Amino acid sequence: MLALLKPFFQGQFAPMGERLQCADAIPPGALRVDSLLHGDAQRALMQRQAAVRQVAGPDLRAVASAWVLDYLGALLPPVVAAATVVQHVFPMDAAEVWVRLDAGGGPIDFHLREIGMPLPGADTAQRYETLLWRHLHPLFEALCALTKVAPKILWGDVARVLEPILAQAHALTGGVARVAEDREHLLYATRWPRAPESLQGANPMHGRQRVLPRPAGDPRPPLRLHRQCCLYHLLPGEEHCGACPLAPRHREAGAAEA
Repeated sequence: MLALLKPFFQGQFAPMGERLQCADAIPPGALRVDSLLHGDAQRALMQRQAAVRQVAGPDLRAVASAWVLDYLGALLPPVVAAATVVQHVFPMDAAEVWVRLDAGGGPIDFHLREIGMPLPGADTAQRYETLLWRHLHPLFEALCALTKVAPKILWGDVARVLEPILAQAHALTGGVARVAEDREHLLYATRWPRAPESLQGANPMHGRQRVLPRPAGDPRPPLRLHRQCCLYHLLPGEEHCGACPLAPRHREAGAAEA
């Protein structure tokens, strides 16, 4: 594990930190992420994922979203821990990151040749712009063009994965202000300076979240729904998750509330 990540990924969390590696030699079989931006490679990847997830037919929207959730779940914990907690930025351009995939196309781990640099005092936009706009944005554009999944679904997946990572970082650091600032900027700001032109300055991770009260006598806090449905319920054998905004029970609750 990278030395700067070790304080944050101890015990049961160690495997999460180990999913980002840095060395001169890239492991055999690892693919540079920008190679996945091309139609043939990405089509083959989605077909492998469709076979694993037992999806037949041409609609690959849910397959793309499910793959993105796995991809983000592997990539974001170490990258966010470094960028937010210690203000160290890894080189996250799609041309500078390699990914190893398993036989079904699922992400195993990520590999860098350079360690990046500390950016103490840099604002959220500076520390996250390469990850967001030169890695995830082109990857999502390619996936959307191939599978016709809506961009808001994939950016909603980013917000869904980021939220608990930042909440955990906030708890582990005792409420360091910069963690709260990053959370506010990444998830709740409506605008993003220097976002790609296609986004017209909007923050694609921002989205309305409905909050539903619990039944009388339930001591749990109100239920905050996800910003977007991830389409997981369209996969064979799956259903809406407990915080899906499109789940029938939550639609009914929203109608009653209105």
